[in-house]
Amino acid sequence: MTTERTRRRFTPEFKKDAVALVTEQGYTVAKAARAVDVSENNLRRWKKELELEATGERLNADERAELARLRREVKELRMEKEIPKKGQRLLCERNEVKYGFIQAQQGDYPVTALCRVMQVSTSAYYAWCGHGGEVVDSETWRLCHRMKALFAESRQSLGSRQMMKQLCKEGFQIGRYRVRKLMKKLHLAVSRKKRFVLTTDSGHGLPVAENLLDRDFAPTDRDRVWTTDITYIWTLQGWMYLAVVIDLYSRRVVGWHLDRQMATALVTRALMMAVNLRNPQPGLLHHSDRGSQYASHAYRDLLKQHGMVCSMSRKGNCWDNAPTERFFSSLKREWLTGNVYATREHAVADVRAYIAYYNSRRLHTTLGDVTPMEFEKRA
Repeated sequence: MTTERTRRRFTPEFKKDAVALVTEQGYTVAKAARAVDVSENNLRRWKKELELEATGERLNADERAELARLRREVKELRMEKEIPKKGQRLLCERNEVKYGFIQAQQGDYPVTALCRVMQVSTSAYYAWCGHGGEVVDSETWRLCHRMKALFAESRQSLGSRQMMKQLCKEGFQIGRYRVRKLMKKLHLAVSRKKRFVLTTDSGHGLPVAENLLDRDFAPTDRDRVWTTDITYIWTLQGWMYLAVVIDLYSRRVVGWHLDRQMATALVTRALMMAVNLRNPQPGLLHHSDRGSQYASHAYRDLLKQHGMVCSMSRKGNCWDNAPTERFFSSLKREWLTGNVYATREHAVADVRAYIAYYNSRRLHTTLGDVTPMEFEKRA
């Protein structure tokens, strides 16, 4: 009698998540493969396949030429669509106002396209630039171009204070007053966003742990204290539940999982990603709320298996897990507000993008205005 081996099947989303651990989070292939429970050869193959897809190298010469043509066409169409959105209210203004708009946008769009959309001649615009129009010097143009790029990268959430810090970090000599003035001129306004309420199901009869963390949010080394929690994300296909694990030392997201069910498996998978990526020493303090998922026997057994000490917030006191709550608040205010995901897959991809941005690009005041990844490298 023979037994047939069951072959594992991996979705495209799973492969992208796995590869992102290497390309976006900076982990080695070995650690990433262990975190998602696949072979290193599989992960290397997926990484190569995604790189080939991105560059179009898997296509023949005719297909590459057609792809390049289509990309140019799409880029032009998008550009033609974007420009009127920004300058539509100026179409009835006098030409000098339109010229000012063209000058502010010429770092992002061709002048000929801007003039065509704004219904002015290119020669008239250049004549205005040379006679009476405020000509922007190259350094200011470079500064404005970078400000618009940073603002777009942050999903329109970067205020003047954080903008100034990022620009100074990149070598620009600039104060907050000028940043605020330029942001106003460039129409880089942070929209007001609603608050989100996070809830926990602690109405269960399972045993809970003491609050050993006791709001000591400043461990002296990485992988000494991890905090974790769950939040909710809406899609047109229904609710999704996100569990994250954060290293309190660097505020880096070291494990996460998004699922349609808020079960123990949700938090278990997030924890195992963190364990496989970081390989912490016994004695790590693991802090969570009193939710049934974290209080379950299966999860508590997993903590014991890896030598972790369990700590839980006091009942109804979200401030005992403030760093994780703050991460969820940033995720929703900066990234998710205003987005309606058509599918669960879209939500997964966008959360993955934010975690990569949060770990590698977003400056943290708590860390001295560096990113979590930079903070760990400096230690």
